[in-house]
Amino acid sequence: MVAGGLQPPSIDEEEAAARAVGQGVIFILDDAQLEVAQVGKTYQLLNCDDHATYLRKHKKDPALYRPDICHQALLNVLDSPLNKAGKIKAIYVRTHKNVLFSINPKTRIPRTIKRFSGLMVQLLQKLSIRATNGPDKLMKVIKGPVTKHLPLNCKRVGFSFAADKHVAIHEYVAGLEDSGPIVFVVGAFAHGKIEAPWVDEELNISEYPLSAAYCLARITQAFEMKWKIV
Repeated sequence: MVAGGLQPPSIDEEEAAARAVGQGVIFILDDAQLEVAQVGKTYQLLNCDDHATYLRKHKKDPALYRPDICHQALLNVLDSPLNKAGKIKAIYVRTHKNVLFSINPKTRIPRTIKRFSGLMVQLLQKLSIRATNGPDKLMKVIKGPVTKHLPLNCKRVGFSFAADKHVAIHEYVAGLEDSGPIVFVVGAFAHGKIEAPWVDEELNISEYPLSAAYCLARITQAFEMKWKIV
């Protein structure tokens, strides 16, 4: 409590205010297959290669368990010049089990899927990952829906191969206003469609199905061209 009885803004409020100011991009990876289970004596992030027998035993389709899709997508976003220029305001991941977590754009995630899987197990059990050299939370599980964490009146765009609106992403991005951050929702699954009825529009940006990582690469490159980030 400060003088006058006013409460200082919380860290979450300060982060929300920072997200809402200036040009930038917010990414949401939707329906990521990140599920932790006890296999033997340890908790593990389930994947189709190492846990096919376990998954079939529990009447689940191993082909759907692809945490590598989310891993590659995050590497693409976090490694981009757009992010290094400070233009990515926030990153959110919603899992197939409807767990929502945020990732600080300054986070450096593990490069290998094995170490990434270990990190996800830690996050989904402890609900947050702190920086090794400070008190900052690099990843944290948050309350949904994701819309409550988005800036007011921001444009929300989903991507789907089944969308009716076909656009060239560079032309689409070039025509966007820079008045505030823009939200993009990309599916982080092997097969399916994003579940985001709250988006303003859905786009198809290729005549061919694209991986999540390549779709994100196209988006980040389009903004790098627009804002002349080399």
